[in-house]
This record gives sequence, structure tokens and C-alpha cells, in this order.
Amino acid sequence: MLAIAEDLDVKVADEVFIATALLHRERPDQEYFTVAEIAQRAARENIYGQQRPGVRIHASLHCVANKAPNPANYRMLFAVGKKRRLLKAGDIVHPERTGKIWPIPDEIPERYREMIDWAKQRYGLQPDSGSQWLGSIMAMRGMGADLWAGENPDEYVNRLREGWD
Repeated sequence: MLAIAEDLDVKVADEVFIATALLHRERPDQEYFTVAEIAQRAARENIYGQQRPGVRIHASLHCVANKAPNPANYRMLFAVGKKRRLLKAGDIVHPERTGKIWPIPDEIPERYREMIDWAKQRYGLQPDSGSQWLGSIMAMRGMGADLWAGENPDEYVNRLREGWD
């Protein structure tokens, strides 16, 4: 299907989201897809007007919420081994992944915009969900380090416990 974007500079990450969402709709009984399947679906849809080599790396790494950002921090996909699916509520997200979960509607062709609402409804995600609980815990990393700076941690704890009965 030739579906050239209507004067939009569609981001590769958005193309990956659309291809993965289309796969989920077309194969509702299949939970996960290979990177090759996502890339093939993106090529078949031809959203950008040409196949871009960045689709594979975005599906492999840049869009994967449970991998460390390198460098992109999108949270669109979830990886189980070498397979991918759209991110769901409750999925563990790497604490440094703070990017978008789905495309911004005005940045993708109109015919794909309803898929964003479909994904939100199906997967129960809100814009900042997926990493809130882990992010707040990880934000505490290093807190209190100044309390025992320059002191052996065991000695510090023993000093705090002095006088305990």
C-alpha cells in the first residue's frame, strides 16, 4: 500500500508505533512481534514514502521502554527477548526512559490518528504511566550519601546504634 505522508515529517519512532499497532490489530491473537515483522509492516505501509533503515534500530532499541536509552528514550514498545509489543500499563520501564509513549496526533497522517486512542484504551496507559513508581524510587538514588561521606558504612551504622538496648 502506497501511503505517503501528507506533507508531514513523520518520525521513525511514530512509524514503528503505527506498524506495531497495525500488527496488533491484524493479528489479535499474537501478543509479540519480531523486529523484522515490525520493519516489514512499516515497509508495506510506506508511511514516509520510502523504507528507512532507522525503523529496525528503533524497533530494536530506541522505542523499547524496558531497555536503557541509547540515546532515544521513547516508551512505545516492550521487549520480551527478541520480540516486541506495544507498552501496557504495569510494564516495567527503565527509569531513564521518559519519552513519549505514542505519537503526537498532529505529527502523523490523519488516517492513523484514531490508533492512538485505540492503543490508550486497549493498553490502559496514561501519558506519564509506566515509569512513575520506579522513577520515584530511582530518584532517591544517592540521597543521604552526605550523612556518611568519608566514613566506613559499617562504622556509621554501629555509631547510630550506640546506646540501643
